[in-house]
Amino acid sequence: MSVLIVIPARYASTRYPGKPLVALQGATGQRKSLVQRSWEAAMQVQGADRVVVATDDDRIADAATAFGAEVVMTATTCQNGTERCAEAVANLAAEAEIVVNLQGDAPLTPAWFVEDLVSGLRAAPQSGVATPVLRTDGATLNALRADRQAGRVGGTTAVFGADHNALYFSKEVIPFTGGSYADGEDTPVFHHVGVYAYRPDALAAYAGWPMGALERLEGLEQLRFLERGIPVLCVEVEARGRQFWELNNPEDVPRIEAMMVQIGLT
Repeated sequence: MSVLIVIPARYASTRYPGKPLVALQGATGQRKSLVQRSWEAAMQVQGADRVVVATDDDRIADAATAFGAEVVMTATTCQNGTERCAEAVANLAAEAEIVVNLQGDAPLTPAWFVEDLVSGLRAAPQSGVATPVLRTDGATLNALRADRQAGRVGGTTAVFGADHNALYFSKEVIPFTGGSYADGEDTPVFHHVGVYAYRPDALAAYAGWPMGALERLEGLEQLRFLERGIPVLCVEVEARGRQFWELNNPEDVPRIEAMMVQIGLT
């Protein structure tokens, strides 16, 4: 009953080349690369048996090895993090009950997000894949709206049914709400947290499917499951007073650094 965390990291990002090696300054002024901060976040997860960085770039591999991470090399042809995770598992010949894809652009992901995600998938034996969603407050919703109004591809939002299976994920802000919300007020919009938990058979099957039209348009890897009729379980997680944001664009760096200072992340 093991959990493997894979951190997929590629240098040739379309929107932000070299993103995994971008240095982020923490509360004490110490600067660490994005991939190191993501690895440190993964190492805090209770119940994880193994954490590896999966990359196709020697610069990232060298940096990860230097800060103590286990590294597995993967092909440059991987089209997204899920494909990279599938190849990493195959290359490692790893046997795990659950494989977690902790995206390398989310250093603010609290350990309990991953722990609750794994628990949610374990409690749903009919599900092959699960992902966390976080109800936004007014401040986060306004930030998502601001990205779209500025023409930036920012955070992802999710809508799901009464069974908590995803209906859709989008880079647009969905569902539409014309309301205005105070900074700390709950909204009906859910921020998708870029983490996935898979059962090995679902992950292996994904790697054999071609990219679908919706995945190509939105640039969201999880849509490949939905386009194949495979349910994606949305596990609601709690912020517990923590802010969450992903590094999607260079403009996100000062926002994330300010959040790290606020929570005392060194």
